[in-house]
Amino acid sequence: MKTDTPHIVQYQGSKRLLAPQILGYMPKRFPRLIEPFAGMAAITIATAKDNRADNYLINDINTPVVELLKSAIEQPEELIRKYYTIWRDQFGEEMDHLEHFYEIRERFNNGQETPEYMLYLLARCVKGAVRYSKNGKFNQSPDKRRHGTNPSNIAKNVRRISSMLKGKIIFSAVDYREVLNRAEPGDLVYMDPPYQGVTNTRDNRYYSGVEFQEFAKAIERLNERNIDYLISYDGECGGRSYGTDLPPSLGCCKILLNAGLSTQSTLLGKRDTTYEALYLSPALSSTVQQIPSFYVPKQLDLLEATV
Repeated sequence: MKTDTPHIVQYQGSKRLLAPQILGYMPKRFPRLIEPFAGMAAITIATAKDNRADNYLINDINTPVVELLKSAIEQPEELIRKYYTIWRDQFGEEMDHLEHFYEIRERFNNGQETPEYMLYLLARCVKGAVRYSKNGKFNQSPDKRRHGTNPSNIAKNVRRISSMLKGKIIFSAVDYREVLNRAEPGDLVYMDPPYQGVTNTRDNRYYSGVEFQEFAKAIERLNERNIDYLISYDGECGGRSYGTDLPPSLGCCKILLNAGLSTQSTLLGKRDTTYEALYLSPALSSTVQQIPSFYVPKQLDLLEATV
């Protein structure tokens, strides 16, 4: 069974398959959803599809990713046309498809951080996993087994997403704390920060990490301002926990979402289930009557790449 929620392109760490479970802990209707760590905005898209909110704020410190989202939602036909041209050119006679990828990657790293280049790199790279060198250059390799998402699939999904969200979103690429300062009572904030293993040092999956104590203080300020939120923050697999729980003083309710069998453990001959932690703000957790039952994906990595 697959979710019918559209997505622009595969993106490692996406919560698209967990979205039905996460939405189960949201209010049925609220004025605005804010995503300070949006990635490819899977929760925003799922929320819009379910007609939960009127407006949205999408933020990510990775500016090219935000520009890709903005282009897909505000100028879908232009993005579709440009992506098709780049995707088609990999089958030309001047270079093979791998050389074509490296050529696009070089242009991107030399300042042409256009939405269509970002889209093509994500569509062609291994597992849709963004990787950066220490000097901030995109350095992920191409998937040699495939040629990237077919333009017809991109077009179908981008048009659906644009039809749901165009004119309803504010886009930004700033520090998450600045975005949290914009939240108002009535808003719902969904946060999916980098995993704790990359909070203290720069990691090649992220432009910047999120320090644990600073993050906890930011959540405490949300509590003081009566802002509701949900946080995806690490989890566990095979009896092993990933990261430290948020401080009990924050008053959050912690729920473990069943994310299915871990692909990595299956490759090792095991059958370990991955659970991802979801924290609910104090006010929000008080409204939850019972834990709902949802579709559980059969196979999913802790860092999941949608296809």
